[in-house]
Amino acid sequence: MQGNKFKLVEETLEYYKKLALETLQPYFQPKEPRKYLYDLLPVYPNRGGKGLRPALCIATCRAFGGSTHSALKSAAAIELLHNAFLIHDDLQDGSDFRRGLPTMHTVVGMPIAVNLADAMSAISIYPLIENRDTLGGFLTHDILTEILHMVTQTAEGQAIELGWMRDNVTDLTDADYFRMTLKKTAWYTCIHPCRIGALIGSGGSLSLDRFNQFAYFMGVAFQIQDDVLNLVAEYSKYGKEIGGDIWEGKRTMMLIHLLNNCNPLEKSKITAFLALPREKREADDVHWVYGLMEKYDCIDYARAVARELANESLKEFTIAYASAPDSDDKRFIQQIVYYMIEREL
Repeated sequence: MQGNKFKLVEETLEYYKKLALETLQPYFQPKEPRKYLYDLLPVYPNRGGKGLRPALCIATCRAFGGSTHSALKSAAAIELLHNAFLIHDDLQDGSDFRRGLPTMHTVVGMPIAVNLADAMSAISIYPLIENRDTLGGFLTHDILTEILHMVTQTAEGQAIELGWMRDNVTDLTDADYFRMTLKKTAWYTCIHPCRIGALIGSGGSLSLDRFNQFAYFMGVAFQIQDDVLNLVAEYSKYGKEIGGDIWEGKRTMMLIHLLNNCNPLEKSKITAFLALPREKREADDVHWVYGLMEKYDCIDYARAVARELANESLKEFTIAYASAPDSDDKRFIQQIVYYMIEREL
């Protein structure tokens, strides 16, 4: 908990996450093959997490006059897709821990983990189709269109990041990072949850593009903070490997800033380190890279960028939510911007 300053944010996140998980329970009913699939479906969703995506969807829906119930199936589907993405991410990154526990592939093996993530992605479509019963065919179609765009953008962003790592690309700029993070993180973490919530809440009367800039700035700030926490958080709070992004060679804002500011000899050594497969990287070299990040103020630089993006997000908030009346949900959305860059986990 981060004290009373973010009490509304934390209570709202917890409540809407609970509702989303409750909505998913019918899709987790045990059936065969239980051991290799259906018993595994709720494992990642039940491990915790912030519940940011369903909360943004439900709160935006309510802010524009919609009911909680009308957004639940869409919010739950987004949360299930998020957890499917996490299983794939952990595999692609070679991560050992997720939310303080062993990653899925380290427990059940890579083939079963891949199949599980694929099944979760498929099952997430059911609640979206069932929206027809309460929202009608036109809104259901529009929500599915949003989801398809969200999944496509996420896959494209992941492809860019994985490609940079495979090809050992080291001549990147902040603009490259922003473009990758827009696709990999911002669309599915912030932009589409807000757009879908507004679509439902307004009955399709709002122009959804008004949310893009607000949620883009927030989404990139969120990702930068997540990357910072990977370096500086306490493991007991963070739940993943501290320094894992360096081990994996991820092109975070800190690494990009380092590559653009270190001297030629240091850059040559960093490039050689990044050319190695993860299993051949040594702890001493990871610590050396981290030390260089401190030397060149990479973490402070990234934090400053995240705060600048948060400021821009709040400016856009006044435009995106201008027609929404004052409410706890509207205040939650406004306050969550700084919560995202000040959070400790």
